Amino acid sequence: MKKQHVKLSDQDREHLLGLLRKGSLKSRTYKRIMALLKLDEGQTYEAVQGLIKLSRRSLGKLSNRYGAEGLSCLQDAPRPGRPIKIDQHQKDKLTVLSCSDAPEGYSQWSLRLLADKMIELGHSDAISHTQVGSILKKNRSNLI
Repeated sequence: MKKQHVKLSDQDREHLLGLLRKGSLKSRTYKRIMALLKLDEGQTYEAVQGLIKLSRRSLGKLSNRYGAEGLSCLQDAPRPGRPIKIDQHQKDKLTVLSCSDAPEGYSQWSLRLLADKMIELGHSDAISHTQVGSILKKNRSNLI
């Protein structure tokens, strides 16, 4: 006897089929919808794994998430991302510094000079010359 891994309600099944008819889905969402529908039909993890190209572990997690969260299991969990190292106040200091006169012995500021000066003045713990360039580019500075 086959174990039914997921039991969709009629309302959830209709909602998933409606999403499929819509046509514009992310590939991850499409795979998750198809996996839930196939598992609801009573297919095994191995059969669904071959059809949809999701691992057995992913299918198990998906069915567990559906049981706990419902259809919100179709969406990706939020990812924290990299923490911001340079805040707006530091960006403003950089812009002001780039508009000032270049240090003695230089005709103009270079990105590396600006990065070194920001660290020297204590405005930032660490900043790269490429990050300086992208900040000034976003501010449309005439230095770049």
